[in-house]
Amino acid sequence: MQASLALAREALFTTSPNPRVGCVLTSAAGEIIGLGSTQAVGGPHAEIMALRDAAAKGRSVKGATAWVTLEPCCHHGRTGPCCDALIAAGIKKVVASMTDPNTLISGQGFERLRAAGIEVEVGPGAAESRELNIGFFSRMVRKTPWVRMKIASSLDGTTALVSGHSQWITSPAARADGHVWRARACAVLTGIGTVLKDDPQLDVRLIKTPRQPGRIIVDSRLQTPPGAAIFKTGGPVWIYCAVRDAAKEAALTAQGATVTCLPDGHGQVNLIAMMKDLGKREINELHVESGSRLNGALIRDKLVDEFLIYLAPKLMGPGRGMAAFGPLQSLSGAVQLQFQSTEQVGADLRVIARVSGRNWF
Repeated sequence: MQASLALAREALFTTSPNPRVGCVLTSAAGEIIGLGSTQAVGGPHAEIMALRDAAAKGRSVKGATAWVTLEPCCHHGRTGPCCDALIAAGIKKVVASMTDPNTLISGQGFERLRAAGIEVEVGPGAAESRELNIGFFSRMVRKTPWVRMKIASSLDGTTALVSGHSQWITSPAARADGHVWRARACAVLTGIGTVLKDDPQLDVRLIKTPRQPGRIIVDSRLQTPPGAAIFKTGGPVWIYCAVRDAAKEAALTAQGATVTCLPDGHGQVNLIAMMKDLGKREINELHVESGSRLNGALIRDKLVDEFLIYLAPKLMGPGRGMAAFGPLQSLSGAVQLQFQSTEQVGADLRVIARVSGRNWF
């Protein structure tokens, strides 16, 4: 199963919106005879790749065991059912990490395998498989993406000077590491303030990736310039606004953007409705890189699941903070977090923390 999980990790940047899955086939003697991981969307799943690998090596899979990090699918989607392929191949046993949360599968794959006389075991590697696919689980169960907010800050919590200058607070190593997290996401979200101030591309440039994430702009009044850098790197761009403007919409649509109007009744974008819409657009992991105002609004609406914070070993004094929300009336109103990991990246400290006290899924 550890080998299967390693194969799933290799698919970290490629499978979205499908889950990252690995599969290892072993003979009755315990010898590895086939390896596979899920390919880019529309391509073969891990089980099919492992069966093909065994066939290419001239190895029979009759009586073999399939070690797979998620329940084999049993429905016709973009590809055919993996259950049927395993049954037809003569697999004797399937060991899977987890039940697929997709209601089209969700235990039905295991039932089909058992009905065909295949022994099924569930559980090994479950925690790691869930972590690899936390966005997929979020979208399947909550119908919204897993929202990860990235922040680069000085040790005293300043993300920009009073003037707005912020490049660069953290080291090149931290910036490259941030691009790894961009690459695994389905989309990167920012606000119009960041677009107008920095004109970011929001693509993945500092590491190699086979797939670029989509880009999302929260832009209440459709102020995004049609010549913005975000349109020059390819890939989908979604813009969420609160006020309709036919001329501006036409100009942005001409650049390839999809404009969606979701007003909240106060002149701003309804962020909760936006997350539901992104779930329908098959966004599993949403990577947020925005200013303190939008950060604060997302936190205030309880939409952030995880914080990815890079702390530079420097003090910057007064300036812009990580998130503008509050002020709180008491400490009991603080957003409680649980540290997941702390690690030095270059000269900086990377802190990953999750909002505690929620029943995620």
